[in-house]
Amino acid sequence: MDSEKKQKNKDEQKKVNEEIENSGSNDSTKTKTHGEILKQQIIEGCETYDRSSSSILLSSFTAGLEIGFSYLMICSVFSFFQGTVAEATIYKLIAFVYPIGFILVVLGQSILFTEQTSLLTLPVLSGSRSVLSLFKIWGLVILGNLVGGMLIALTLSWIGPNLGLFEADTIASIGEHYADYNFATILVSAILAGWLMGLLSWLVTSSKETTSEIIIIYLITAVMGFTGLHHSIIGNIEIFAGMLVSSEIDFLVYSKTLITALLGNALGAAIFVALLKYRAFVFNVKMP
Repeated sequence: MDSEKKQKNKDEQKKVNEEIENSGSNDSTKTKTHGEILKQQIIEGCETYDRSSSSILLSSFTAGLEIGFSYLMICSVFSFFQGTVAEATIYKLIAFVYPIGFILVVLGQSILFTEQTSLLTLPVLSGSRSVLSLFKIWGLVILGNLVGGMLIALTLSWIGPNLGLFEADTIASIGEHYADYNFATILVSAILAGWLMGLLSWLVTSSKETTSEIIIIYLITAVMGFTGLHHSIIGNIEIFAGMLVSSEIDFLVYSKTLITALLGNALGAAIFVALLKYRAFVFNVKMP
């Protein structure tokens, strides 16, 4: 049964690609229609559901590790400019390096919770998958992302000071800055971040070449970095590493902040991207 579903998804993806190529044969600049993007996202989402649990867990674990390169650059930039410019300015400068890990994850096709949230919700909205299966796969992805993030946080917290890139006070400052907001602020901030990440997934699907994908990823995640919106997966690295060195962050603060960010990210991507895009363009999609 699973092999039949996989083959069906492959056939549908091939058909979508052929339709896109044929539609653009007379005009190389012609963009994908809303219906083509939505259909392709539903099919890609179904393909993820059809992967084994171990494959999903390993891919999401890899994403948790890779997103850590953004954290490495964040700490390095913070330490480099600390004492020479105002701290508020440093947090704005961080936006220039914040996208690095996201580019690695998205182009490398590892499974990142926030980037995949809307993608995995669409098959449920189309009736191809159940709500229970959605929560199961979300759980696997979150687990892999968080464990990978914790491991890279431990690694960077050790190697950063040893290489002279940054010290423990930098790690503490970044972690405290992420957690230093009330519940409502973190929730709404995370909803906006989830919304942007859902749009990132939609726009990457609509693009035709790697260069445009990189630009899309860079611009959207740079906005998140500049404004300080709460992204749960890289935020997990920031506050977990901060918890290791700061007395201001205990396990309760870590847990409350992380759970709130995860909830907000899920709501932002599932409601404002998956649901609205699906309802707006489903009339233009003919699914088997």
